[in-house]
Amino acid sequence: MNSTELTHIAAPEGVAPGNGYSQVVTGTGRLVVISGQVALDENGELVGADDPDAQARRIFENLGRCLAAAGATFDDVVKLTYFVTDIGQLPALRAARDAHVDTARPPASSAVRVAGLFRPDVLMEVEALALTGRSDG
Repeated sequence: MNSTELTHIAAPEGVAPGNGYSQVVTGTGRLVVISGQVALDENGELVGADDPDAQARRIFENLGRCLAAAGATFDDVVKLTYFVTDIGQLPALRAARDAHVDTARPPASSAVRVAGLFRPDVLMEVEALALTGRSDG
């Protein structure tokens, strides 16, 4: 789906605008669901132990690869969900996100602080929902 086929609503009437995300994104097409991605490389090795910036960059690289495997791009992403072990990691995620998404038409998003992820050295995880214009696989 071309990003012009998505409608981004920064703030519906009576709802405060978000910082770097749309409150609502609508569109039609084929749903693409990307599992939560962490900063593991193709060999399952962690990239950027104790480095939120490196982990965030690798997560968005992994998201890009997953989207491409589904015939989608970051322009098709309608929702990102961030899971962080420390809210102080959000600037690293925002910087990585902004390198990949159209900041004038950002996807909807949620950020959740969690007590921990599946490994103590994994600082963050991001999942994505996308809509593509193709109805074939």
